[in-house]
Amino acid sequence: MSSIDLPRLGIDTRRHESAPVRALWSLWNMLQLAFTLLWTGVGIVIVLAFGALTRSPRLLLRTASRVWAPGLLHGAGVRFSVEGADAVDWSRPYMIVANHQSVIDICALFRAVPVPLRFVLKQEMTRVPLVGRYAKFTGMLFIDRDSGRAASKMLRDAAALLRTGATVCIFPEGTRSRDGRVGAFKVGAFQAADDAGVDVLPIAISGAGAVLPTEGLFRVRPGRIVVRIGTPLSTAGKDRQALAAEARAAVVAMLERAPSA
Repeated sequence: MSSIDLPRLGIDTRRHESAPVRALWSLWNMLQLAFTLLWTGVGIVIVLAFGALTRSPRLLLRTASRVWAPGLLHGAGVRFSVEGADAVDWSRPYMIVANHQSVIDICALFRAVPVPLRFVLKQEMTRVPLVGRYAKFTGMLFIDRDSGRAASKMLRDAAALLRTGATVCIFPEGTRSRDGRVGAFKVGAFQAADDAGVDVLPIAISGAGAVLPTEGLFRVRPGRIVVRIGTPLSTAGKDRQALAAEARAAVVAMLERAPSA
């Protein structure tokens, strides 16, 4: 694959920069980190206070998609676009499975999916100040990757949440890709979808790894992020391995499509 294609897959190609350029980027990154912490922290305090009055997690989730996520994407200099959303019946619940390049993927998905969205997050997120409290209040799910029993309970909780009509998102690779390539999909999420009787919705995110790479503490680069929403996949008559392979193939195919103008 040519170097022109690498940023589309989330691979940062800007490694050879002069000292003055690196200094400017360092200043930019410090400002970005300060903005991210302030925007997120103040926003969570406000919505939690409002949530304590309304007791409406759904309203708080919509605030994340309409205010928090767009603010961070715009502040990072992201040119953002969504493809395929109009072809999906959003009145139905889905188990969304997406590739994972960067922590900014969560912002991109919040922004792209037009219904309240709950994520399956790492258990460690419960210990992050304010973020953990927000995640618990809004009904996010948490997975302890070191405990098989806890993971089984999370899958049961995910199936129960899907049965209520909620849409749930998981990153089935289990971790962020460091080279832009899509790793193997773990099968657990597909069991939850099958148990709940809901379709799996594959989503491909391109460009996020170039905007906010996994390397380094916090290294933002303005760029383009494209979220492509695929065709829902029925779980009927398929085992977990076959469904995981089908969903991964759909994500890879969407990533390989040439970007629209």
